Amino acid sequence: MAMETSAGPVTNDVVVGSRVGLHARPAALVAQAAAAQPVIVQIAKDGAPVQARSVLSLISLGAKCGDTVTLSAEGDGAPAAVAALAELIARDLDAE
Repeated sequence: MAMETSAGPVTNDVVVGSRVGLHARPAALVAQAAAAQPVIVQIAKDGAPVQARSVLSLISLGAKCGDTVTLSAEGDGAPAAVAALAELIARDLDAE
């Protein structure tokens, strides 16, 4: 996971750890965690970013196990928010 902390947005590339990717249960857990953050976190996979707090948007990414997604956020609390979601996405949420 490579994190950039320049003056602009905080970004982090993370490999999806869930066996089924970001579908159904894993997407719901990520969206719930994103909604609890003090900043809006966006996530992208090979295209335009979507809001991480939307289950449908997460599923629409088509991110499978082993795919790399990019998280980004701006503002107070952005580094912690991005780090928290990166840790969650990297885990196998289906096994928990």
